[in-house]
Amino acid sequence: MEGHLAAMHQKSSSLRPLARPRLASLVAFSLVGLPLVALVGACSSAPPPTPGPVEVGYVDLQGTQAPITTELTGRISSTMTSDVRPQVDGIIRERLFKEGSDVKAGQPLYIIDPRSYQAARDQIAAQIESAKATLVTNQNKADRYRQLSNNQAVSRQDIDDAIAAAATARAALHQYEANLRAANLNLEYTRVLAPISGRIGRSAVTPGALVQASQTTAMATITQLDPIYVDITQSSAQLLELRKRLSNGSVLPSSAIVHLKLEDGSTYPEAGTIEFSEVSVDENAGTVVLRAKVPNPLRLLLPGMFVRIETPQGIVPNAVLAPQQGITRDAKGNATALVVGAGNKVEQRNVTTVKAVGNMWLVSAGLRPGEHLIVQGTDKALPGATVKPVLVKIGG
Repeated sequence: MEGHLAAMHQKSSSLRPLARPRLASLVAFSLVGLPLVALVGACSSAPPPTPGPVEVGYVDLQGTQAPITTELTGRISSTMTSDVRPQVDGIIRERLFKEGSDVKAGQPLYIIDPRSYQAARDQIAAQIESAKATLVTNQNKADRYRQLSNNQAVSRQDIDDAIAAAATARAALHQYEANLRAANLNLEYTRVLAPISGRIGRSAVTPGALVQASQTTAMATITQLDPIYVDITQSSAQLLELRKRLSNGSVLPSSAIVHLKLEDGSTYPEAGTIEFSEVSVDENAGTVVLRAKVPNPLRLLLPGMFVRIETPQGIVPNAVLAPQQGITRDAKGNATALVVGAGNKVEQRNVTTVKAVGNMWLVSAGLRPGEHLIVQGTDKALPGATVKPVLVKIGG
């Protein structure tokens, strides 16, 4: 028994050295972990840094005179059109122009066979020679009878007859001279001339065709293309509104310059001017026709062509032009803007836009000249927040 107890004591004595190092390691780990826990706790309790004001870009709004323009539709029409018609009857001998070419006023276009008219003229010329001879004979006889009347060698009746015969011969001569002028005019009409300058279309007759002075079909048609008219239609309601705004001074009269856009969307290089407006309103369409004259040196505009017209309707004095990126829409579609107010605080404004002018909005209410409109960083600028404004430049 004693031997057994001695063995157990010896075994326990051999295990103690192993247990002490493990305890020491645990203590050391606990001591090392305490500063780390304390450091983590200290970091989690520190307050975050305070953010600075959001930087936004703004522009200074300027007051200006902004034009009010309206895009209307119109049709091209020629400034002058003339049908070429014969003024005498006859057979076409020759055509002197090329179809589709430009002709000048007075240029010969057709030749009508002149032989019959030449013969008529020569016949009347001969009648004039005969009438002149008759007039000379009768006039001399009347003069002699007057001289003999003092001697009573000739009766008064013979004298009166001689004077009447001379007067009749003179009247016949005048009649033949008038007939000669008519014959010369008919002879001239055998050369059919261009009544106006312009572009001539296709010919309705060919050499050998019979034409008559009373015919209703034109031989050809000449159209003047430079300058050319644009007939513009505008609703009477728009015109009435414009006149009201002109009368109360909200807009100023503008120049009568118009710009055209062609059917392919391109801009016509020449500007036109408004000539006049109709004095009556179309009862069916409720529109008024305005007519503009446009230069057409290259003959790009042809009668009947459809165009769009940008025409000034007036000028708004002291208008505000705001960059489009500074105007946004809310959920209801209302236009809003953010401006930098006192103390660099953001203010939200409800604005009224009239129309787009290039890359700007014409604003009639909600913004004033001199205010700072935020155009960059609008998504970060909240109403009432303080911001750091930076002046920026908007191109175009």
